[in-house]
Amino acid sequence: MSDSDAAPEAAAGLPDPARKIAAGYAFSGPALDLGALLWDGGCHPDAPVRVPVSVLNRHGLVAGATGTGKTKTLQLIAEQLSARGVPVFLADIKGDLSGIARPGQDGDRVRQRSREVGRRWTPAGFPAEFYALDGLGHGIPVRATVTSFGPVLLSKVLGLNRTQEQSLGLVFHYADTKGLELVDLKDLRAVVAFLTSDEGRPELKGIGGLSAATAGVILRSLTAFEAQGMADFFGEPEFDTAAFLRTAHDGRGIVSVLELPAVQDRPQLFSTFLMWLLADLFHDLPEIGDADKPRLVFFFDEAHLLFDGASKAFLDSITQTVRLIRSKGVGVFFVTQTPKDVPADVLGQLGNRVQHALRAFTPDDQKALRATVRTFPRSSYDLEELLTGLGTGEAVVTVLGENGAPTPVAATRLCAPESLMGPLDPAELDDAVRNSPLHDRYAQAVDRESAYEKLSAAPVERQAPEAPRERPAKEEPSLVEQVVGSGMFKSLARSVGTQLGREITRSLFGTARRGR
Repeated sequence: MSDSDAAPEAAAGLPDPARKIAAGYAFSGPALDLGALLWDGGCHPDAPVRVPVSVLNRHGLVAGATGTGKTKTLQLIAEQLSARGVPVFLADIKGDLSGIARPGQDGDRVRQRSREVGRRWTPAGFPAEFYALDGLGHGIPVRATVTSFGPVLLSKVLGLNRTQEQSLGLVFHYADTKGLELVDLKDLRAVVAFLTSDEGRPELKGIGGLSAATAGVILRSLTAFEAQGMADFFGEPEFDTAAFLRTAHDGRGIVSVLELPAVQDRPQLFSTFLMWLLADLFHDLPEIGDADKPRLVFFFDEAHLLFDGASKAFLDSITQTVRLIRSKGVGVFFVTQTPKDVPADVLGQLGNRVQHALRAFTPDDQKALRATVRTFPRSSYDLEELLTGLGTGEAVVTVLGENGAPTPVAATRLCAPESLMGPLDPAELDDAVRNSPLHDRYAQAVDRESAYEKLSAAPVERQAPEAPRERPAKEEPSLVEQVVGSGMFKSLARSVGTQLGREITRSLFGTARRGR
């Protein structure tokens, strides 16, 4: 990788428009090498296309049609960040990013690409940790409590509408103020059941109440969610996202790879869970302002899944999180097919762009192509023609320069990653997980006492003993009856002034932290 202070003199031999483009990428400070300039059908290794390390907290977009090289681009950026001591988070949807931990394989194609872009290629692996949602797949289990996940994100997972989302927010508010920890879904179910019972209904009356119809929708959504085998993602030990900020003993940033192939058929779950990880980082990290390099760069793959069917509150929270997390030293790269997959308010904050080829086979494709072209600065290229003619591993690039201004649009032949461009063997991956210093902390799920257990175990308050009398046999009490019969809730209903714990302060997404 190169930190040259100016465009190489050989670039002066380019036509004037191409020379101006090359000059726009001559940075004085540390920068990542993306590739070499493409102009008039040729690749010019003496005109490198780069991105300053200092602007990578200004967020970015890696876009392009399937098979155009997006995954290799984020691998290229991730390994160079690691080499510079910047931790990286990667969401591995297809299961082909685990190879970043091992040196790449030499070959004719790699050598040819290295000659074309003028960058020496040396095989190298990078320090990596592998995670999986609740251990479903090859990775250290990642879990969240329902309390910390919050009502906005949970509503997205459950597919609730705006009214139902607000009602769920009231349930969380009640649980927060009463000190009832919602660790897993059965805790949430118990609180909802109580608040729709005769005894619990008055608890929320002063702030809008919870209708039986809305509670029914929430409970049915929880049931459907559990039936799909997703309940285990909520529980303890809850994952500490500070683990993403670590560096290895040699100073390189650790690449955290969340393995998602086992849940790729549950897009609402994993995309929203990724947002929880980001929101949790936002909630915990202090402000650092502009720094020489990011504290973490977070790659959000298949980003369109995050925005599909999202409520206004959810979209507003994403926009605010992306806008504000920059000052905490975290850069976010959204990886998707076209810029139109990302809402305009979010897209406007993505200063670094790597746009791979787009296909224009249908009228909708043509419309998406024109919309993509309009998101770029004015250019010396015919972008509509260029974007449909790019080969695999080529892209149109514009980034923020060291002064914060956009660089000229540059057609670029990208460098090849130095790590393995493919997945690790499953046995090797499992060995890496077992040998991780985090494995023992998170491997085994625990089910400590929380709201449901407290309610189930609390003795029912009794008056003076009554003479025993025979009762007709009846069905086992329903969950609502169990909850209403709980002495714990009877006490809570009578004693507004006595709280079992402090009220939780929630962030933009309604996420919360109560200690680990």
